[in-house]
Amino acid sequence: MIKANFISTKGAWQTKASDTIVLDYEGRHRRRVVMQGVRGTEFLLDLPEAVILRNGDALVLEDGRLVEIVAAPEELTEVRCGDASHLARTAYHLGNRHVHVEVLENRLRIRRDHVLEEMVRGLGAKVAHIEAPFEPDSGAYEAAEAHSHGHHGHDHHDHATCGHDHSHDH
Repeated sequence: MIKANFISTKGAWQTKASDTIVLDYEGRHRRRVVMQGVRGTEFLLDLPEAVILRNGDALVLEDGRLVEIVAAPEELTEVRCGDASHLARTAYHLGNRHVHVEVLENRLRIRRDHVLEEMVRGLGAKVAHIEAPFEPDSGAYEAAEAHSHGHHGHDHHDHATCGHDHSHDH
């Protein structure tokens, strides 16, 4: 079976992709797995460590073909606040709970969770249910490690390898 063992980040590849693969956020956190593109290309993703595959990245197959990563729409909660300070406070409280958060210019996106929705409402935020691709920010530990090691030109790493304890008693 043909392997994909290199990731070309969004914007770094110019050739047309021969196939695409549509994955939700969990499905884009991979190291080694058999995958099949929407046009039928079957391959083994075989990376040295688990990474987050981002929308627009491409997996490079051994024969040089590219398989583009497309982030699938997911059920999300969009959080809006009155101003930038309010948004920052709300993001702080979500981050304090080690929640994956997508930070946009004037809003936050998280996976649907009624407990977190009630928390942000309690902080005065407005909540809406949406369906969209989920692209949470990578953590500071992940980005720092990626920058110092430069794994395959990709900058997203597994929480388990970042050297920070993510376990908490809530």
